[in-house]
Amino acid sequence: MKISHKRTKIVATLGPASSQKEMLLSLIRAGVNVCRLNFSHGKQEDHQVAIDNIRAINEQYKLNVGILADLQGPKIRIGLVKEGGVQLINGTTINMTTKECVGDENQIYITYENFPKDVVAGEIILLDDGKLQMRVKETNNKDTVVCEVIHGGILTSRKGVNLPNTKVSIPSLTEEDLHNLEFALKNDVEWIGLSFVRTELDVIDLKRVISKSGKVARVIAKIEKPEAIEHIDAIIEVTDGVMVARGDLGVEMPMEQVPLLQKMIARKCRAASKPVIVATQMLESMITTPRPTRAEVNDVANSVLDGADAVMLSGETSVGEFPVIVIETMQKIIRNVEENGYLFNTPKPINEKSPTILSDAICNAAVILSEQTNAAGIVTMTSSGYTAFEISSHRPKANTFIFTRNRHLLRTLSLLWGVRGFYYDKFDTNSTDGSIQEINEILKSQNLVEGGDVVINTAAIPMEKKGRTNMIKVSII
Repeated sequence: MKISHKRTKIVATLGPASSQKEMLLSLIRAGVNVCRLNFSHGKQEDHQVAIDNIRAINEQYKLNVGILADLQGPKIRIGLVKEGGVQLINGTTINMTTKECVGDENQIYITYENFPKDVVAGEIILLDDGKLQMRVKETNNKDTVVCEVIHGGILTSRKGVNLPNTKVSIPSLTEEDLHNLEFALKNDVEWIGLSFVRTELDVIDLKRVISKSGKVARVIAKIEKPEAIEHIDAIIEVTDGVMVARGDLGVEMPMEQVPLLQKMIARKCRAASKPVIVATQMLESMITTPRPTRAEVNDVANSVLDGADAVMLSGETSVGEFPVIVIETMQKIIRNVEENGYLFNTPKPINEKSPTILSDAICNAAVILSEQTNAAGIVTMTSSGYTAFEISSHRPKANTFIFTRNRHLLRTLSLLWGVRGFYYDKFDTNSTDGSIQEINEILKSQNLVEGGDVVINTAAIPMEKKGRTNMIKVSII
């Protein structure tokens, strides 16, 4: 089965419109690299069906489609309100209470138990993705907060609540998250998405749980709160990847700041060799129509130009009417940007104080050599995946081919910009040259390189020991 190869990867959220095996296969053929399971919706039984289908497709077609299990996090919501909704009128006051009740014009229930203790007078409360806005007038620090309606409207049940000015005390992992995390780790998913990250400590806590379980899933820190922006450098340092979650970020912060924040985060992630996903409303109109708006096309293209490793679809593929057309459309936009000469390959400086400076320098040299020789590919053997992350972050013009005996790692690498992974378990510990020659022949047999092409090979020697990349070779096919 021929899969078209682009550099920028596509993450698709699965749901009722896309979880069945036949539809999944169509989406993967159209260009999906990573499937996202959104634990804010659906039951574990539904996600299990999707996981089993993805793994069956990988096995049958020898693919490496990865899985991102996205935990809901401490999402704050209001409870049930009366039938028909509650009319919030500008200038009026309403109580928000932690005592469960059916909301009306006098009071509404909020699921956040410490809400009255954490908010202070003057702070803003946003409801329903910011469509409704209130201001805290006073709190009794126990169970009730008096709020003034600033921008009113109809409020219906279970709508989300955003608190852009409040330092919330909810733990980053709820009991429900821990239950879903256990399920995801049991299924050996490759990536775990952590919602509403505030500081690096949230990521460290999740990594500690993963480590104690004996699993090796990597963490995607979702940036959607002002506090995360304040701690962005520390978060990037400890996480394995980042998602610019523009939905809540654009509600919690002035929306006009989000485009530059997206560029800043992408730049910092690339410098740190950490993959970055741009998410939310990329082709939103295609949930119900088969063609995107011109603004959406520009948004996807600009995310590619910003250097994103991946662009993500949510409702477009989980509940939309045209999931395959959505992927085909995104694929066309990505390829048009990439094939018309733009690749994000400006020089990336080496951190001379890095403990991995020798391996980093080898990767940097491989990219420079590939430019100078007009190489068809950079080919590396890896056991940890470190070299793949590092080379990918340089955004080379040459294709990046990664060979490993670790199948879980192959699926993990499906998120990285430009990386194509291959299973290979015949490493010749007596002859690095022999393994390099065989790997190059595999690429030639699959028509990924041709006779006369230059490729840059990297490896760790001696090969019988796991270690950092320390060897580079220029080969002619």
